Amino acid sequence: MKPQTNRTYPRSLLRIAVLLVTLSLYPLATASGSVPSASVETIQFQSKLTNATLPYNVILPPDYRGSRATRYPVLYLLHGFGGHYSDWVTRTNLADYAAQYRMIVVMPVGNNGWYTDSAGVALDKYESYILKELIPDVQKRYRTIEARYGRAVAGLSMGGYGALKFGLKTPETFAFVGSLSGALAAPAWTEDDLKNLKSIRDSVFSVFGSVGSETRKANDIYEMTRGLSAARVAALPYIYLDCGTEDFLIGLNQQFAALLREKKIPHEYRELPGDHNWAYWDQQVPEVLQAAARKLRLPRAASLK
Repeated sequence: MKPQTNRTYPRSLLRIAVLLVTLSLYPLATASGSVPSASVETIQFQSKLTNATLPYNVILPPDYRGSRATRYPVLYLLHGFGGHYSDWVTRTNLADYAAQYRMIVVMPVGNNGWYTDSAGVALDKYESYILKELIPDVQKRYRTIEARYGRAVAGLSMGGYGALKFGLKTPETFAFVGSLSGALAAPAWTEDDLKNLKSIRDSVFSVFGSVGSETRKANDIYEMTRGLSAARVAALPYIYLDCGTEDFLIGLNQQFAALLREKKIPHEYRELPGDHNWAYWDQQVPEVLQAAARKLRLPRAASLK
């Protein structure tokens, strides 16, 4: 395998095919001290940009229906390659975890589009969909805080890449970005890197184009970060990263964390025992919720009965 822009890659990219595809704060409490249940609903959104129906799941705080004037911050939570918008609620205990915080959690469709406007498929505009259609639709349907301090974005694997990219490209949009086990170097992957991984190769080349393309350059978060001015660094959202010590992507995450330190970008980077799997993500998503809650403006606590 050929290294790219001083990045190291896993020796066996075959694991990408297997692992990617399988892929205090204001807590709520009742008078008895227990945490009430959050509610989950699904919205069928007709996207004009993609000319497709793109459903998304929404977790609402336990007190949402009973507090008609209260506005809530929103965490946009992105799935991974080969994943589904329902993964977070069916494969983790996210609804229970989220019930402890007075925030809305939105889980959109990203398909295998790397949360990027595709170079090869005109209607695969997953970056524009998230930023220009999804966020406005959520703000229209729900009582949200329509300001930077009321929005966060995070994700796992491909979704971790997407979240970091959104934070770097549109720092005025989010107060917090988070990545779990981020697949951070996708725009730099070559034919040689992916020669035995057809589904990922097809996706990467369809979305980002040929090696050296403008789309690759525009979506490479390492190069984006290297080129940040001091003023741009000061405007960035807070960044949270974590990765399992057994994860095949840990080297890329270590390199990105080192780059953040070099650029003096405020962030938190954690390595914990674990692999690229749902057991790890179920363990760590509560940490993302807590980290996001520290950076968002949450409604004041209320005792629910």
